[in-house]
Amino acid sequence: MAVKHAILVGVGGQGAILTAKVFVCGLMKAGYDVKMSEVHGMSQRGGSVTTQVHWGEKVFSPVIGPGAADFLVAFEKMEAVRYAHFLKPDGVAVINDFSQPSATVAAGLAEYPEGCLEAMTDNFRCFTLKAAEIAEGLGSAKCMNIVLFGAMTHALGMDEIDWEAAIRETVPPKFLDLNLAAYRAGRAAVNA
Repeated sequence: MAVKHAILVGVGGQGAILTAKVFVCGLMKAGYDVKMSEVHGMSQRGGSVTTQVHWGEKVFSPVIGPGAADFLVAFEKMEAVRYAHFLKPDGVAVINDFSQPSATVAAGLAEYPEGCLEAMTDNFRCFTLKAAEIAEGLGSAKCMNIVLFGAMTHALGMDEIDWEAAIRETVPPKFLDLNLAAYRAGRAAVNA
């Protein structure tokens, strides 16, 4: 199998890194060689977070450059646009239709850009969902990341991997039932 590359992007506190860890766990259990790199930046202050995950028979590098990602998963729609240059022209994007204004936008020093989803769908094959609303419907907005993870695994056509086992290994037991429900809801949202 050729090496595949995914980049997960979001804002600090959205759970992008935990999601990447669940993803890596599932890939490793399925027998892939996997490399992961993460950039926290000012994530604790609401800044960008990016995580790259690479998998295949043999992976030599944990990072890729622009135009090399097969998949982009965006936890916030402006972050999708910010990192779109990493996607291959035939890449797939899974985007949370969710806005989380940056500190500069919140302070009134900049405006949140309009048309983020349209810009992505005009240029890439995209799956969009309102993961925050789905998570709130399950009882906790904090499982938004696993809703998005469920959508991601389904949209990427990776149904042969036991993702629920990866969630069981990665998520703390007291949050397991909620996160399994979130994963299933995310898959159903993309399937609809």
